[in-house]
Amino acid sequence: MIELTEDTLQELVDSNDQVIVQFSAGWCGNCRIMKPKFRRLAGENADKVFVIVDAEKFPQSRKLAQVNNLPTFASFKGGQLVNQIQTNKEDQLKALINEVASN
Repeated sequence: MIELTEDTLQELVDSNDQVIVQFSAGWCGNCRIMKPKFRRLAGENADKVFVIVDAEKFPQSRKLAQVNNLPTFASFKGGQLVNQIQTNKEDQLKALINEVASN
């Protein structure tokens, strides 16, 4: 799993087939609740790249998924946005992960 330290999500999306992203912020309680679940799911899905993006620090990366609420999770395949959801429910996040594999 990768935590962005620069505004480079586009490069990761372009260079990896399947990318799952959690957009979060330090002040976001639901983001903190979801982060360990996101990390665990990353360990269970080694064929995908999992990325955490601080949506406040990295505006260019945030634009890739039209993020307007946190936490937002987005899936990318072949360099294109497949779907994005705002949720604090692990089952919805799992569905997003499974959806990118089937597209």
